[in-house]
Amino acid sequence: MKIPFNKASITEKEKKYVIDCLNSGRICGDNKYTKLVEQKFKELFNTDILLITSCSHALDMTAILANLKQDDEVILPSYTFVSTANCIVSRGAKPIFVDIDPKTLNIDPEKIEEKVTSKTKAIYVVHYAGVACDMDRIMEIAHKYHLKVIEDAAQAIDSYYKGTLLGTIGDYGTHSFHETKNIVMGEGGSLLVKNKDEFAIAEMIREKGTNRKQYFKGFVDKYSWQMPGSSYLPSDVLAAILYGQLERLNEIQTKRKHIWNTYNKLLKEYEKQNLLKCPYIPEYATNNAHMYYIILPSEEKKDEFINFMKSNEIETPFHYIPLHLSKMGEKLGYKPGDLPITEDYSKRLVRLPLYADMTKDELNYIILKLKEFFEREIKHED
Repeated sequence: MKIPFNKASITEKEKKYVIDCLNSGRICGDNKYTKLVEQKFKELFNTDILLITSCSHALDMTAILANLKQDDEVILPSYTFVSTANCIVSRGAKPIFVDIDPKTLNIDPEKIEEKVTSKTKAIYVVHYAGVACDMDRIMEIAHKYHLKVIEDAAQAIDSYYKGTLLGTIGDYGTHSFHETKNIVMGEGGSLLVKNKDEFAIAEMIREKGTNRKQYFKGFVDKYSWQMPGSSYLPSDVLAAILYGQLERLNEIQTKRKHIWNTYNKLLKEYEKQNLLKCPYIPEYATNNAHMYYIILPSEEKKDEFINFMKSNEIETPFHYIPLHLSKMGEKLGYKPGDLPITEDYSKRLVRLPLYADMTKDELNYIILKLKEFFEREIKHED
């Protein structure tokens, strides 16, 4: 039995919508299924979105909207995907990496303020594993220093902070619908913009810098080039997949949460014996079951765990190499030891398989092997 880390959940519903889109002959962006997705998002989450070609591109758009430019400084965690930093450096701004909270693995708000300078323009926060950052404290800092806040909510669809959807609290927010996320369209993302005037600007950026969207809404009699932009609009074929996924959101989330809770029930018992550290969900946050990770006691133990699971045909990858330790990080002047918590946890974190279509047999097999590994650890300690 070979068990992958991730597998997209695609049913006849998604296939039906894709075929319908293909048969319509209207397969470029902003057609039937793009509009249906945007309507569905409004219905489910009470917020307007722009469907984007990827979360990376949505982040690029936030950097344009925030008017990041040469020599600006932007605060963000190092423990994140490269896209969070790429959108900053592509505008000529400098990423200022800060350490994470050891409980949540999110950016530590208390480390943000000490990095603010006269050059600081924005804060990018990442809701790691779909669990909310401490947004009240972050917004307080942002208001104090007049900074933009961008939420990289790539992993945080259907996840909330004190009842508010992640991605809607800061000035801009992004979600990902990549194949590895809870709901998918292959490649794709969304952009949320709080300010209505800026939402209209975002529409122009997405449409190659033209006011084409306003033309189709009947606000202008012709459209033309208004500002720099690019083609950030995904094909309606991909939107058709996502529409089917949104219709199945509750089903997908229920299945994922069952798997997450099954892992957690077992592994909490081993956490009590100091064999590992389980995910922490603060009271202000919800759990969207995007990821189940564990922190093992050492890098050696992490490697041993991964190899054990691999020998039993279960894929359990580690996660990010901290950005400040990368070649680009080195060029930006960072070195090992700058962010000790990030560096420590990144060496010891491993992720378990989690996908909606995991069978009962697959889950039981993973549980069996988890027990086998950690019971062996207990015997070794005895």
